[in-house]
Amino acid sequence: MFVDQVTISVRSGKGGAGCVSFRREKYVPKGGPDGGNGGKGGDVILLANPQLHTLLDQRYRHEYAAEDGVKGQKSLRSGRSGEDIIIQVPCGTVIRDSESQEMLADLVKPGQQFLAAVGGRGGRGNAEFATATHQTPRNAEPGRPSIEKELLLELKLIADVGLVGFPNAGKSTLISTISAAKPKIADYPFTTLEPNLGIVRYREYDSFTVADLPGLIEGAHTGKGLGIQFLKHVERTRVLVILIESFSNDFESDLAVLRNELSSYSGELSRKPWFVAISKMDSADEDSRQRVEDLKASLDVDVHAFSSVSGEGVSALKDKMWNLVGVQTASEFNEEE
Repeated sequence: MFVDQVTISVRSGKGGAGCVSFRREKYVPKGGPDGGNGGKGGDVILLANPQLHTLLDQRYRHEYAAEDGVKGQKSLRSGRSGEDIIIQVPCGTVIRDSESQEMLADLVKPGQQFLAAVGGRGGRGNAEFATATHQTPRNAEPGRPSIEKELLLELKLIADVGLVGFPNAGKSTLISTISAAKPKIADYPFTTLEPNLGIVRYREYDSFTVADLPGLIEGAHTGKGLGIQFLKHVERTRVLVILIESFSNDFESDLAVLRNELSSYSGELSRKPWFVAISKMDSADEDSRQRVEDLKASLDVDVHAFSSVSGEGVSALKDKMWNLVGVQTASEFNEEE
């Protein structure tokens, strides 16, 4: 099951209390204070794990609490610190305060961490309060309290290429053809109810990831259909491929609607590298093929015609994806430099 949004409650461990104690040993009639400090409470840490692809674990476990620190003991023995609790989440997880919606962290890279709640400091034992003028302190500090937060976790898939189009445009069939992904494929709208991620093997040693996103309809950015639920996943992709069926009545109109939905949701999407792919060419007649050629001549972006069934144009389509992903990756690398 694909889960991309959950709310969880986290609580750090509270600090252990300091100890009030005095030495009581044979032949030492007036021993000094020897109460130890309390241990620190455990932290709550969120860790990005590249092996995870959904927030399913957090859907079934909503509460996370780190261990409390142990109180100090006599003979100047400090209490043990509480164990941290590490919550593993997929790469691409955005962490927000559930009440204010403020973004607290964006865990994109594998191994990236976010300290969600710091454990309470342990209290000082009475040995810490001894001075030259106050040699028998009988007070100690309580441990600092724990911190509780409610966090909203929102997953945005990280993929090199995002497939965007109307329902039944052939996105699922394409990703099943070029990768090992096995999405549900049927001849009715909204077959795809959740994003599918596939790894495309390119040539002998290279690969890139492709995300098949549920079909968009006009008005998706306002909440119609399934679009508003999954448009956020397009934000993480480097390259967009807009799929249109070969037997569409109006290529230009369909393209304009899809581009408008993307730009209306986020201005960033309109600036991503993209190209058009005309699907189901195995069912195209001469008139459709001529309209595809006319579209190529009228647009200032590349237009690739292909068929996932017959294999026509699929190799060239993968070449185009790979080349654009390489250009975008190089550009991002230069920006980091």
